[in-house]
Amino acid sequence: MTHGHRTTWHQVALSAAIVAAMALALSQMGHPAICKCGYVKLWHGVPLSSENSQHISDWYTFSHVIHGFGFYALAWLVARRQPLGVRLAGAVLLECGWEIFENTDFVINRYREVTISLDYYGDSVLNSVMDVAAMVLGFFAAARFPVWLTVLLLVGFEAFVGYSIRDNLLLNIIMLIYPLDAIRRWQSGS
Repeated sequence: MTHGHRTTWHQVALSAAIVAAMALALSQMGHPAICKCGYVKLWHGVPLSSENSQHISDWYTFSHVIHGFGFYALAWLVARRQPLGVRLAGAVLLECGWEIFENTDFVINRYREVTISLDYYGDSVLNSVMDVAAMVLGFFAAARFPVWLTVLLLVGFEAFVGYSIRDNLLLNIIMLIYPLDAIRRWQSGS
């Protein structure tokens, strides 16, 4: 085994340790390991329910894949000379940081105040770990796919999810930063 392979395994181990630290932090913050409903589903497709962000995947999984596209692009811009595993560890650190911040009372209450997600009380630890896995999937897809395909997937995911549930990553960002009544009305079907 060459030094490069050991480094790669060390980088993977570093990413795994970051995810484990995030899971521990979320648990210490009081988030349940799995859905309080007592079971785990592969897919939960009802966004306006207390089980959203509690299972393995949901409509917002697409947003985390898009995070991976964006983090790959950012890492390519600022650290393209670093090995892919180092850039991945940086992306995992950013995603885990977001997952912890997203699950603070500050952000949870913000979602509930300015969006139609009144039943949102934060993610389960399982859901957050799987959100990071979705980001890793997006990161590696962006590393392998041509830029045009990654952009096409990003636009396609946003359009598909926006059409399907009247929400997506862009609308989520807008509503968290500068909530608009017009978007809230449209999202509620009014």
